[in-house]
Amino acid sequence: MSEEEHTSDVEDGEEETGKEGEEEELGEEEAIDEKPLTEEVIAECLSLLCKTGDGLSHAYVRVDIHERGVTDIASLEKFIHLRYVDLTKNLIRDISPLNSLTQLLLLRADGNLLTSARLEPQPYLQVASFADNKISSTEGINHPLLEQLSLNNNVIPAVVGLDPTVLQRLHTLELRGNKLTTTAGLNLPNLKNLFLAQNLIKKLEDLDRLVQLTTLHLRENQLESLDGFSELNDKLQYINLRGNNISDVKEFAKLKSLPLLRAISLAENPCAEEEEYRQEVLVALPRLERLDKDEFNEEERQGAEELAEQRKEEEAKAKVNKDKDEFNEEERQGAEELAEQRKEEEAKAKAETEEVEEVA
Repeated sequence: MSEEEHTSDVEDGEEETGKEGEEEELGEEEAIDEKPLTEEVIAECLSLLCKTGDGLSHAYVRVDIHERGVTDIASLEKFIHLRYVDLTKNLIRDISPLNSLTQLLLLRADGNLLTSARLEPQPYLQVASFADNKISSTEGINHPLLEQLSLNNNVIPAVVGLDPTVLQRLHTLELRGNKLTTTAGLNLPNLKNLFLAQNLIKKLEDLDRLVQLTTLHLRENQLESLDGFSELNDKLQYINLRGNNISDVKEFAKLKSLPLLRAISLAENPCAEEEEYRQEVLVALPRLERLDKDEFNEEERQGAEELAEQRKEEEAKAKVNKDKDEFNEEERQGAEELAEQRKEEEAKAKAETEEVEEVA
């Protein structure tokens, strides 16, 4: 399976993910009994015995604490050798006790009650997931080896605080199901995969900073135009724009600056209801291989080529006719000289008439 097909399949499953977040939201107003994490529970959940960082002893480096109703993880502070921490589906509001776990490689804290993902910089953290929480800001996420970050289904209104000088290894960022209205703030020059579906995005901004981007998901937003793409996005191969508000087929021409674009999804846009929709897309983007998961066949390509050639000839003919109708510089100069000559003759005739009248 190609990268485009894989990411497209992932995107198709987003509605279910969003529904799960809604179900959790419904139960939020209920009173929550405090349930601190105990060392007994931690002992049950520890696994993967490994040598410690100094190589002098052994310690368990993985803890999986799923759906335990835990509200407080302060007791994890002393387990400094942990490398893999999974806290999925609990009732945790604060992850600051994890600041002491400086050996962390992977952290999953999905489905909790977090309002912030802020942690002190973790020197080895590579994968972090905070999906299905109540996080309202992207600040405080500055881990130098971080490669994958998920903040799906939170309440983030804008991207701020993601430092490109620190997050140089971040290649995949997931921000589905938030409250973003623009792509501004994503100054991450090494990012390759960006998932922004199910937001409120109306404007594409700062895309010229994402020079390594290959996959961009913008499904179910509020885009009406495709302004914002840049020649600097020359590695972009797949764009999912399904379920937006794009109505004009002329918008496709704005993607001509993307030389490696091979697949795009535009289903559930008003333009997809137009006759010859597939042909119009292929005329604008002749290098495209697939539209809405369906590859272009030879007949479609031939038809698009013929239509493009026909339009090219019509434009050339229209230009020639326009040029014929327009006055050239020589004609303009001649007309100006003739007008001046006639003006002089009229003035001379008037002067002679006045002279004759005086004599009489």
